[in-house]
Amino acid sequence: MDASAMYATFWSLVPPIIAIVLALITKEVYSSLFIGILCGGLFYSGFSFVGTFEHVLNDGFIASVSDSYNVGILIFLVILGAMVSLMNKAGGSRAFGEYMREHIKTRAGAQLATMALGVLIFIDDYFNCLTVGSVMRPVTDTHKVSRAKLAYLIDATAAPVCIIAPISSWAAAVSGFVPGEDGFSVFVRAIPYNYYALLTIAMMIFIIVTKIDYGPMRKFEDNAVLKGDLFTVKGDDDAEEEPVSEHGTVSDLMIPIVSLIICCVIGMLYTGGFFSGTPFIEAFSNSDASVGLSLGSIFAIILTIIIYLIRKTLSFKDCMASLPAGFKAMVPAILILTFAWTLKGMTDSLGAAEYVAGLMEKSAEGLLNFLPAIIFLVGCFLAFASGTSWGTFGILIPIVVSVFQNSDPELMIISISACMAGAVCGDHCSPISDTTIMASAGAQCDHVSHVSTQLPYAVTVAFVSFITYLVAGFSRNAWVSLPVGIVLLIAVLLLIKRLSDSAASENGNNK
Repeated sequence: MDASAMYATFWSLVPPIIAIVLALITKEVYSSLFIGILCGGLFYSGFSFVGTFEHVLNDGFIASVSDSYNVGILIFLVILGAMVSLMNKAGGSRAFGEYMREHIKTRAGAQLATMALGVLIFIDDYFNCLTVGSVMRPVTDTHKVSRAKLAYLIDATAAPVCIIAPISSWAAAVSGFVPGEDGFSVFVRAIPYNYYALLTIAMMIFIIVTKIDYGPMRKFEDNAVLKGDLFTVKGDDDAEEEPVSEHGTVSDLMIPIVSLIICCVIGMLYTGGFFSGTPFIEAFSNSDASVGLSLGSIFAIILTIIIYLIRKTLSFKDCMASLPAGFKAMVPAILILTFAWTLKGMTDSLGAAEYVAGLMEKSAEGLLNFLPAIIFLVGCFLAFASGTSWGTFGILIPIVVSVFQNSDPELMIISISACMAGAVCGDHCSPISDTTIMASAGAQCDHVSHVSTQLPYAVTVAFVSFITYLVAGFSRNAWVSLPVGIVLLIAVLLLIKRLSDSAASENGNNK
């Protein structure tokens, strides 16, 4: 088949679909992503051997790792890994775990505390994933919460929280995709209609309090509680144990974390021009998360090392040894991110964005009240296949604005929110999403284990969100449709619990 015949057709979405299906079947993410990348190269070059490898290397791997935004994220990852190694070696993580053990008495309490911290760190999803994992891992381990469940709680409070936080890198991204409108105002008005994000938070609270677990997650949680096995899948826990100081205190963890938060906020404000006179909110809207997080993390690790040296918590040699140790801990995440970015480059070169945009423009005028629900599904699929929610915003939101800007402003707001919710949902489910990869890294959980255990939970919320968007399309009222969604979610979860308990009981009787 000729390359031009594949451009901006369904074939443009085939490479990521192949990669995702292979990853879920084989449980091996590196080879699955590479096969998807190779398919994209073959399609682009018209099945030319030389053309395929030139495209994969030059326009794929080299382009992705030389992109300035991606490099900034990799720097942030490496530095955060080094900071985690520093805090562990100083005994801060151990001391914090012991302190929290005295104050958090239950598994539910440990999970709710993880969720609460995730909600509080709403500035950026990358920052959220890695920081929450570093802080709460000792606590959840103490209360026998599986790493898969920890990864789910981290992932579910990353993008879903950022997409409803007005002061976040995500709000800035969405605001820039709304042509001819006050982007920030549109973002704020869309928050009550962002059903996937709101219902994900509601679901986390409900399943933690009622102790509902189903799908593959139930096996992971049962093994953690009954056997003390936090990983279940052999090979998940392959990290080497570092020597830990017995003299560490809670402050040895809190000082670096607080320093990191403050420095990263200042870094993002700096890139947005706050110190040049730009107003606070506008500075966040204009910020460059990649540069801001890199700057902030560099200052934070320097400050942490200085404080450890002054307090004689660690020697200079131990501090320097933590740098390569942290890098080593982040190598799996960096590899998967690089493969995922390259696969996205292959998809972009095949015109996936143009294909989806064309589909939406042809059908939008006839969808009317059904548009929010259908936009939600399109956003889910596109973000799932591409592994990027921001790219999905960029494709769908301008189409929605052009269709409804002058004819139906209220439906425009609902549909923009459906774009954001669908993008976050697909991103949440996708094995090639950078936030999914970082949630695995933050929890130190096997990536495929995280994806397979999280998927049934995300699909449950996606189903309820779709029904809620159908209601919203006709009611045009968030305070009518949101309660409907919450009640439906609780009913679905209770039904799943009953079916899951019944299946477990039958399996027990058959043994």
